[in-house]
Amino acid sequence: MRFILFLFFCLNLFASTLHLATSANPSRLNPLLATDSSSAEIAGFLFNGLVKYDKNLSAIIGDLATEYYYENNTTLVFKLNPHAKWHDGEKFSAKDVVFTYETLISPKIASPYSADFRFVESVIAVDDLTIRVKYKKPYFKALETWMMGILPWHILKDETDLMNSSFNKNPIGTGAFKLYQLESSKNIILIANDDYFDGRAKIDKIYFHVIADPMTRFLMLKSGALDIDSLEPMQFERQLSKDFFDKFTIYEEISQSYTYLGFNLRRDTFKDPKVRRALSLAIDREELLKILFLNHAKVCTGPFLPKTKAFNEQVKSPLQNIKEAKKLLKEAGYDENNPLTFEIVTSNASALRPYAAEILQHQLKQAGVVVTLRIMEWQAFLNMVVFPHEFDAVLLGWGLASTPDPYPFWHSDNDKVGGFNLPGYKNNKLDKMIEMSQNETDRDKLSGMWKEMFQIIVDDNPYLFLFIPNSITAVNKNIKNVEPSLGGIWHNYTKWEKE
Repeated sequence: MRFILFLFFCLNLFASTLHLATSANPSRLNPLLATDSSSAEIAGFLFNGLVKYDKNLSAIIGDLATEYYYENNTTLVFKLNPHAKWHDGEKFSAKDVVFTYETLISPKIASPYSADFRFVESVIAVDDLTIRVKYKKPYFKALETWMMGILPWHILKDETDLMNSSFNKNPIGTGAFKLYQLESSKNIILIANDDYFDGRAKIDKIYFHVIADPMTRFLMLKSGALDIDSLEPMQFERQLSKDFFDKFTIYEEISQSYTYLGFNLRRDTFKDPKVRRALSLAIDREELLKILFLNHAKVCTGPFLPKTKAFNEQVKSPLQNIKEAKKLLKEAGYDENNPLTFEIVTSNASALRPYAAEILQHQLKQAGVVVTLRIMEWQAFLNMVVFPHEFDAVLLGWGLASTPDPYPFWHSDNDKVGGFNLPGYKNNKLDKMIEMSQNETDRDKLSGMWKEMFQIIVDDNPYLFLFIPNSITAVNKNIKNVEPSLGGIWHNYTKWEKE
């Protein structure tokens, strides 16, 4: 800890260095392949999409595209920014957009994001700064699709194995920051892009400290070695002095994420809907909120987040009912002499999930269920458990976009390597509804379809939806121009200044 603080002191000789923390090494700093939170977070500073959400998540605005328009309901045209450059000085052009699309749909890579492009018929470079996208049919997420980060054609055109390319650790993007240093399990340093098309960031460096241990991150935040970090409710309520609040501003809002207990439906144990229903009834979600979050969270009632058009307010979370849980388990063939036994696996990348797993273990024991726990380092968890589907049940979470898309998570097509349908969930009726919804552009009709899907998924219990945590973020008061909005605090980070 002393060494970390000494290093921090030395680095602070550069007054405009922003110190952040990430819980794990990024696996691939490539927007097409960034499926873990650390990779996605850092890649967000390095790459741009054609468009992005505005600060209140209420409209889609240009990013690498200066403007866009529909020629008809299946043809979308983008005009590209003539001032955008790659970090190596090469000009950004339509050729890069076409290359990114062709790479994403290529069988040479496994990316869950390729599903967003399945309705695209063609992507054509009309000229160096104009792209015409033709869709096979109307698609409700046509614009959101192009929030995907764009890759450089001139660097990767001859790459034969992008999955294992050195580019994934040495990326060249168009973003406000570029990679300066990446040391595994140590330091990740980004420096401001002097030629950024939207104006050079006022912060000169972003220094990511790779710190798996949540307590170490908390101590570094309190000492001032981190400028910004999230706080756990227990820390916020009981472990901060008045001096901390003199130095930091607190921003709290409901997060755009939820935590769930997901079952491996490929295994016989969880194929029985009575078992899944019993486990849901054995859990006391309100107790989870009180113990873990001191009520800085909400019970999650289903797969789409509150305040979106997909949220079904009629669906309520089940209350704990141990008697009914035991009854269902007995009907499924489990009792005191033959208890249901399975393992919950989670990661220590989240400070609270190991504790949540212990609480679930205790609650399920009341219904006669024997649960063992396995807590793993994040990358090992992903590579050895989650993606190869080697689990009974996983305690995990999803961060979701403002416009929900059930296809990647709930359609049976995505029960595959690299897909986000981790439980292996299959429901023919839901598959057909999802397919119908993809081509519906009337948002009111879509809302009704999403709400019906919400009900179907909750009734099937492929996940046990647990909680939606509040996001509590501490920001050092020496960071100026922070403007909280519905989209969070990061929308204008290039305008931030550090005193």
